[in-house]
Amino acid sequence: MNFFEHQDEAKRNTRKLVLLFILAVIVIIIAIDGVLLILFGNLLSDPQTVTPNTLGGLLVANTTVLLFGTGGTGAAIGLASLYRSASLKDGGGSVARQMGGVPVDTDPKDPLRQRLRNVVEEIAIASGVPVPEIYIMEQEPGINAFAAGYSPSDAAVAVTRGTLESLNREELQGVIAHEFSHIFNGDMRLNIRLMGALFGILLLAIAGRRILSGSRYSSRSRNNGGNAIILFAVALTAIGYIGLFFARWIKAAVSRQREYLADASAVQFTRNPQGIAGALKKIAVHSNGALLEKDSEEIGHMLFGQGSSAAMLATHPPIVERIQRIEPDFREEALVEIAKRLSRRTRKEAEQDERESKKSSKRTPFDPRNIIEGIGQPDWERIVAAAALAATLPGGLLSAARSTEWAPELLLCVLLDDDEKIRDQQLFTIAKKLGAESEAQVRYLLTSTLQIRPEQRLPLLEIAFPALKRRPEAFIHRMLETVTDIIHQDGKIEVFEFLLAKVISLHLTDAMNPSQSRTSGNQTLVAQAQPVRDVIAILADHGHRDIEMVKRSYQMGLQSVGLELSPLQLPNDWPSALDNALANLDLLKITEKERLIGALVETILTDAHIDTQELELLRAIGSALHVPLPLLSNNA
Repeated sequence: MNFFEHQDEAKRNTRKLVLLFILAVIVIIIAIDGVLLILFGNLLSDPQTVTPNTLGGLLVANTTVLLFGTGGTGAAIGLASLYRSASLKDGGGSVARQMGGVPVDTDPKDPLRQRLRNVVEEIAIASGVPVPEIYIMEQEPGINAFAAGYSPSDAAVAVTRGTLESLNREELQGVIAHEFSHIFNGDMRLNIRLMGALFGILLLAIAGRRILSGSRYSSRSRNNGGNAIILFAVALTAIGYIGLFFARWIKAAVSRQREYLADASAVQFTRNPQGIAGALKKIAVHSNGALLEKDSEEIGHMLFGQGSSAAMLATHPPIVERIQRIEPDFREEALVEIAKRLSRRTRKEAEQDERESKKSSKRTPFDPRNIIEGIGQPDWERIVAAAALAATLPGGLLSAARSTEWAPELLLCVLLDDDEKIRDQQLFTIAKKLGAESEAQVRYLLTSTLQIRPEQRLPLLEIAFPALKRRPEAFIHRMLETVTDIIHQDGKIEVFEFLLAKVISLHLTDAMNPSQSRTSGNQTLVAQAQPVRDVIAILADHGHRDIEMVKRSYQMGLQSVGLELSPLQLPNDWPSALDNALANLDLLKITEKERLIGALVETILTDAHIDTQELELLRAIGSALHVPLPLLSNNA
């Protein structure tokens, strides 16, 4: 399956899980109502004294018990789930911090942490998504990792200390590629929503235990009310764990299949089965395996490996089965020999890995027609190209991009005009909007950095994103206003200016409101025919100088997407027209977005040539549609 099929399947799984969760809640409510009727309904009357005159009152009393049980249980589960979901509204970083994760420094001196950052940045750049926040669970000696968040804009990747110290570079790359698969395939969004939903069911078991704990004195009481409360607490605890049992079963059924898919994607990303397989083998023989010291009940379905020792309803397939899916000839007996020869890697070996990786990095061209297959599944050539591109970035620029204090100013510096008069106006706008200190930092970067090549601009943005979104929300809004003002300063908008403004605005908006972000809607291409025509026309116009070739590529795009051919009409204000069109097209079904991206690729390939402007505009359109386009090359 490709990116769009994975997204569509994740959406269907979400609907199934919502239905199953509702059914589980209904079963729990019925069970609690039954317990309440048995315990408290019987207290209201003696069957021998029931008469026609008292029957009505008895029915009213029992109905009251049912209404109390149904309303109370439903409200308790719903409110608890809403509370937990609200606590996760900040996205993946909040989950990582709750699990004891510590952010990786922007310029780590530890070679193991630097290697982790390099691997994460390489895969992010190759995939065309912002670099996620990076965390280490310092107190966890086992080998494990997870990705959390609602979208790539608020994603966080966390690994344990055991992962850093036990895995070599190719194994770490396999694990990180596995986690990126969860980011692309919609698993992250599903997983974090499950955390909130399951908390409501778990609350029943917790409430039952609390009632039992606080009602010990009732065991000495001879009145039926005290005994009934204790019996109800026992029943509530039992029902809570029954609900949790079914919730775990649903979670395990989905998680197991998604883990197999993520393992396969990791092999495709890295084109190196030994990486992910080697990590799994080390888990199998490691003294701590993948186990976490911290309670992993809530995030068990997110982890790379089984985080707890519970065998029943395990969220992950057996390790040996996962290895055999990658290496069909592998036999479990081989683990004994692996354990014997396995030795802990040293920091010196980690540094050697990094040097060898940089030496082997080289740019490799690819077929642009494979863009669809590469979305959410960057192949080895793109990862190597990303590593090579990252290696060309001067150390000063990298440090600025990773720094909370310098990342905004670096991105503003990239947008400055070559004309000195216009640049002075832009600097004045920066000082007015963000303050004199920001303007001074931009001037410093402008005079002290090396020339930034066009192909380095987007990777710098993707690397800078984690630092940028750590700034206060008020500052982020002012920065977005500043970006808009300075790109309009010269009276015209270049394609890259539009791209940068669009990508920054989209990702920061999603990051500030992660739980509200969405990747698709229910619209069709036919229903949004005019926005489709506008986007194809604008892309065709920016990709070709000859008007006849523009018309030809426009017709090619319409034909590819299945719309009726029509005369070319170019909008006077293309940025505004494109903004409006993309806002409508982001509501397309995910399968319709796949067709649209395919048509856009055909549009730019009409002349069998791709230039940087076309690539940047295509990346901007992809970002606006929540479709992360992989690292593209105009040398293809």
